[in-house]
Amino acid sequence: MESAIAKINGHQNVIVMRHGDRADNCEPLWVSTAVRPWDPPLVHDGKVRAFQTGQRIRSQVGFPIHRVIVSPFLRCIQTAAEVVAALSAVNLDDNAMSSKDVTSIDNSKLKVAIEFGLCEMLNTVGIKSKVAPKDGKFDFKISDIQAMFPEGTFDINVDMACKELPQWGESAEGFRERYVSTLKVLADKYPSENLLLVTHWAGVGAILCKYFKDATKYLVDYCGSVELRRQVSKNNESKEFEVVTSHGIAFKDNKAPIHGPVIT
Repeated sequence: MESAIAKINGHQNVIVMRHGDRADNCEPLWVSTAVRPWDPPLVHDGKVRAFQTGQRIRSQVGFPIHRVIVSPFLRCIQTAAEVVAALSAVNLDDNAMSSKDVTSIDNSKLKVAIEFGLCEMLNTVGIKSKVAPKDGKFDFKISDIQAMFPEGTFDINVDMACKELPQWGESAEGFRERYVSTLKVLADKYPSENLLLVTHWAGVGAILCKYFKDATKYLVDYCGSVELRRQVSKNNESKEFEVVTSHGIAFKDNKAPIHGPVIT
C-alpha cells in the first residue's frame, strides 16, 4: 500500500453522511404493507439525491474517496450504492440522474464494507416500538447487501469495528459514544485512506457535536454530511479530527446553515 504521505498528502479526510429520503417519511401508507417496517428503502427522489451527492463529492471535495463504509440498514445501503456509482463511473455524464444512467464502472476506484457501528440508534427514538421487531432482533444478510453494489467493489474480508449490533434499548449516551468510537476505530484502521461513512441522522449529529466547537443541536437534511480532516504522519501517528465543512446541516434553533446553503 502506498505511504500515507503519498496517498493522502499527509491528511486523512472523512465524510460522515446521512442517508437519502426514506419511504416511511415520504409515503405514510408504506408501513402498513411492509414486511420489514423498521427498515424502509429510499424513494426515487432519495436515490436521485444520493447520486447527485456522489457527483458533488467527486467533483468538488478535492480528494478521492478510497473506502465507503455503510450502516446495514437498507436506506443507507441504497444511498451508498448510488454514491458509489457516481464516484466510480467511467466518463460520468453530467446529465446522469441515478445509477441507472451509469453504463460503466471502474471497480478499482474504491471498496465498500458494512459496519454495524454505524447502524441506526436501536431504541424507540430511532425506531418506533410499533414497527420494531417483536423479539428485538434485526437481521441483515451480508450476501444480499453485497449484491446491491457494483461487482468487485464490495470487500467481504473486512472485520467490523462493532462485531454485533447494539442491544435494543441503547441509551442516548450509548449511541453517541458508539458513533464516535466507530469513527475513530475505522479512521485508525485505514490511516492512509479517505473514508465516506454512510449512516443516520444521529450518527452525523453525534460526530458533529464531538468535533465542532459550536456544539449544539442540529438539523441534518437527507444526504447531509460533515467533512472531517486530520494530519497523519509517515508512521501513521495522527492528530485529532477537525471539522472542515458541512452540507445540508443547520442549527436547530434558527435553521441557519452551519457552513452554507442547506441542500434541498
